[in-house]
Amino acid sequence: MQISLKEKSIRQFISYFCVGGTAAIVEWVMFAIFANGIGINYLAATCAAFIFSTTTNWFLGRIWTFKDSNRYKGKGFYELFLIFFVSGVGLLFNVGLMYVFVTLMRMNSPVKKVISKIAATGIVFIWNFLIRKYCIYRK
Repeated sequence: MQISLKEKSIRQFISYFCVGGTAAIVEWVMFAIFANGIGINYLAATCAAFIFSTTTNWFLGRIWTFKDSNRYKGKGFYELFLIFFVSGVGLLFNVGLMYVFVTLMRMNSPVKKVISKIAATGIVFIWNFLIRKYCIYRK
């Protein structure tokens, strides 16, 4: 039985949600470790956590969400570059949101920083999915 394009997109979004959720948990844990455990500045901790999260997201997304894409066969480094580039733009959004939440809105207690990180991640999630679906892994 053939599934419709709409159904395939819904399945892909759910899959990406699970992959993104896993990557987000990695990001939040690493952020908490860097910002609260080690005491790194929250913006630097956001950037460091981003590397772990993006790597997790690329790996899981490639083997689960976008597994049918052969677009980058033999061009793995180019694919990884695109993923990090798009995620880097997302990181800029993320850092900007963290600045707004933590500095401007004064959500600067350890718990409020993590809540801010969760909110920023949720907002940037949509950006990452749409760009990957319609630009990076489009057919």
